[in-house]
Amino acid sequence: QVQLVESGGGSVQAGGSLRLSCAASGYSNCMGWFRQAPGKEREGVASIFAGGNSVDYADSVKGRFAISQDSAKNTLYLHMNSLKPEDTAMYYCAADPAAWYGGACHANLARPSEYTYWGHGTQVTVSS
Repeated sequence: QVQLVESGGGSVQAGGSLRLSCAASGYSNCMGWFRQAPGKEREGVASIFAGGNSVDYADSVKGRFAISQDSAKNTLYLHMNSLKPEDTAMYYCAADPAAWYGGACHANLARPSEYTYWGHGTQVTVSS
C-alpha cells in the first residue's frame, strides 16, 4: 500500500506559479497528478513513469506545467507556471503501481479509476 500526502497548494494571481509536492510512503513506477473543479469530473493533468523516463501532460497544461519525481525521497512534484483562473481546482496525487510500461501509465490519465492510491488533495485557487 502507498500512502500519499500532497502539499503546496494556495492562492495566486493569474500568471503566477506554484509547486505542488506529494510525499509517498513507497515507490511507484507510475504516478500522476489529477484535478477536480467544483461540478466537474476529475481530470488527468500529468503522469510520470520510471522516475522521469517518460512523462505526459493534458493538452490544457502543456508548456506550463512540469511533473518530476525525486525517487530517493519518494516525492512527486508538479511545477505550475503561467497559472490561469481555469486551473483552479483541488489537485490530487495518485499512484498506479500496476502500470508496468509508460504507455499504460500515460493512457490512464484519461481513466482515473485505474489509479490505485490517492492522496487527499491540495487546493489551488487562481484569481484573475
